[in-house]
Amino acid sequence: MQLKFGSCPVVVASSPEMAKEFLKTHGQAFASRPAHAAGKYTSYNFSDLVWAPYGPYWRQARRIYLNELFSPNRLDSYQYIRVEEQGALVSRLRGLSGTTVVMREHLTRYTLTSTSRMTLGDKYFSEFIDGRGGHRGVSWQSCRGCWTSGLCSAACSHRRLDIVPKDLVDVLLHLADDPALEIKLTTDCIKGLIQDPITGGTDTSEVTVEWAISELMKHPFIREKAVEELDRVVGRGRWVEEEDIPQLPYLNAIVKETMRLHPVATLLPPHLSIEDCSVAGYDIAKGTTLFVNVWSIGRDPRCWDEPLLFRPERFLGEKIDVKGHHFELLPFGSGQRMCPAYRLGMKMIQSTLANLLHGFDCRLPGGVKPEEVDMEEEYGLTTHRKIPIAVVMEPRFPDHMYELLRSTCN
Repeated sequence: MQLKFGSCPVVVASSPEMAKEFLKTHGQAFASRPAHAAGKYTSYNFSDLVWAPYGPYWRQARRIYLNELFSPNRLDSYQYIRVEEQGALVSRLRGLSGTTVVMREHLTRYTLTSTSRMTLGDKYFSEFIDGRGGHRGVSWQSCRGCWTSGLCSAACSHRRLDIVPKDLVDVLLHLADDPALEIKLTTDCIKGLIQDPITGGTDTSEVTVEWAISELMKHPFIREKAVEELDRVVGRGRWVEEEDIPQLPYLNAIVKETMRLHPVATLLPPHLSIEDCSVAGYDIAKGTTLFVNVWSIGRDPRCWDEPLLFRPERFLGEKIDVKGHHFELLPFGSGQRMCPAYRLGMKMIQSTLANLLHGFDCRLPGGVKPEEVDMEEEYGLTTHRKIPIAVVMEPRFPDHMYELLRSTCN
C-alpha cells in the first residue's frame, strides 16, 4: 500500500512476504529513521538508538547495547534483580489476596523498577496517590527527572572513583572518556541511550503480560492447562526460575500467541529509505517512509488458521520464534533495526507470567463471566487494553512459600 502523508511518500507492508522484502532483502536500504518531531524532542535530538538515523553513531550505539547491556553474560548478571523484583511483586499481590486487583498498576511498577535497576543501578520512580488516598501507579515524569539528576551524581562519582561498570550508566560514563571511541558520547547521547531501555522495557513488558492475563481469564481452560504444566514441570515446592522456561512449551506458546494477537505496537517504528530501490517489482524512491503493520500480519488468514481465536496450541511443535526470522511473527521487529533487548523482554514476560500463574488462583470480580471480559484495544505508542484487567487473586501455596520469596527482596 502506498500513501502520502502531506508531501511525504509512505508505504505500508501488511504481509509477511512484503515485510521480508523490506526488512531483510532490502534491509540496508530501509535501515534509517525519518526525522520526526517525536525523535527530536523526546530523544535529545535523535541521540537514542530508536530514532537515531542510520550511520556511525547508530552503529556505535547498537554495539554498546549488544555488547554491554544486553549480552547474554550481562543479562545473567542481572538475574538477581529480576528475581528480587518478582519477589516484591508477588509479595505485594499476596498482601492483596481476596481483593480486586488492577494488574496494570502492579505490573508497571515491577517492570519500571526492574529496568531502572538494570540500567541505572537503583529504583528511580515515584508512586502517586489519588484524591481518596488510593494507589494510582507510577509517575514516569518523576522517574525521568530523578534519573537525570542521578546521572549527574553518578558522573561525579565516576570521576572520583575507578569503579568497575555495573550498569549502563557506569558503562556509558566510562566510554565517554574513551579516546578510541569513534563518536564521542555527549551528555545528551548518554541520556538518550539510558532512556531507551527504560521507556521501551517498562510499557512493552507490562502490556504483553496484561494481555496474556486477560486472555487466560477469558479462556479458563487454557489457564488450567498452563497451571497443570507448571505443577508437573516445576512442582509446588518452589517458584519458577528462568532456567525452567525452556521446559514449559505451553507457557511459551501462550506468550507467542499473545504477541501474535496483541502486538505491543500496531505498526513497527517507521523506517526510511536512504536510496532508490525496487521492491517486489515496485520502484521505491529515496526518502520514503515504511511502516510494517504487524497487527494485520498477526491476523492474516493466509498465515494463521482461525486467526481471531486465542489458541496457543498453534505454536506447539512449530519452530516459529520471535527473533525476526519468521516474518509472520515480529513482536521485536527484524533486520538491522530489530530491538536489541528482545532476550531481556522475553525473560521478563515469561518468568513473570509463569510465577503469577504458579503462585495464584485468579477469578474475575463481581460475578463477571469469562465470555464477558472486555478485550477492546486502545491505540497509542503501545496498543493496550482500553479498560485495565482486574482480578481477584488467592494464593495457591502455603504461607512459608511467600515468606521465602519475600526474603529474596529484602
